[in-house]
Formats: sequence, C-alpha cells, structure tokens
Amino acid sequence: MKDFKKYYIIPAQPEEVYLALTLSATIQLWSGDYAEMSAVPGTEFSLWDGSIVGKNLEFETSKKIVQEWYFGDEVGKDNKSIVTIKLHADAQGTSVELKHINIPDDDYDDIVDGWNTIYFGSLREFYE
Repeated sequence: MKDFKKYYIIPAQPEEVYLALTLSATIQLWSGDYAEMSAVPGTEFSLWDGSIVGKNLEFETSKKIVQEWYFGDEVGKDNKSIVTIKLHADAQGTSVELKHINIPDDDYDDIVDGWNTIYFGSLREFYE
C-alpha cells in the first residue's frame, strides 16, 4: 500500500470547487460521465460510470471532503483507502490539498495519473 499527496490550483472559489465535487449534475458536467454523489456522510458514491466507487465519510462545506475508495477485494479491510480533499482560498482561486492513503501497489500508478490528468486535470479545464 502506498500514499499520495499533492496540491492543485483550480481557478474557481472554494465554494464552487466544493459544489463541483459534491453535486452529481456538476460532476457529470466536468467529467463527461455519469456520477452518483451526495454530500451526506455514510452514502456511497460512483464516479466515471462506476470506475471509482466508495463511501462518503465526512464533509465540511466548502472546506473538506473525506471518502473511502473501494478497490476490489480490499473493501472492508483494515487498511482502508482514504481520500481527504481540503480546499483553501488562494490568490488564483482554490488550492486543493489531496491526500490519498493506502492505495494498493498494483493500482498506484493509474490512481496518481488519474488524479493528475483525469480528476483534477478535467476540473481545472472546466473552470479555465
């Protein structure tokens, strides 16, 4: 299992970025794929037509999102894959602090590439 941490700049206010990450309709606009999301702890989510699935753990409006991501047979094990996204106001819009812990070794390179190009890359392009 590996961890990944990175900062991204999104040219939008934290409130806008938060809504873009927590509303199904908005996620579908910037991702281009079907999404199921609810900003309610304990609900499950599905992004990119089911390519990413998991459970929402914690929300702090316009500031923080915490999720558990599922990886096949890793679901429910002690080493849960936890994603924490913190949003900070920045002169250029929003500084996004991403921390993803316990990524299965076999999935690490794909997950990092996905964060950089597909997830936050697409969100940045949406606001540019």
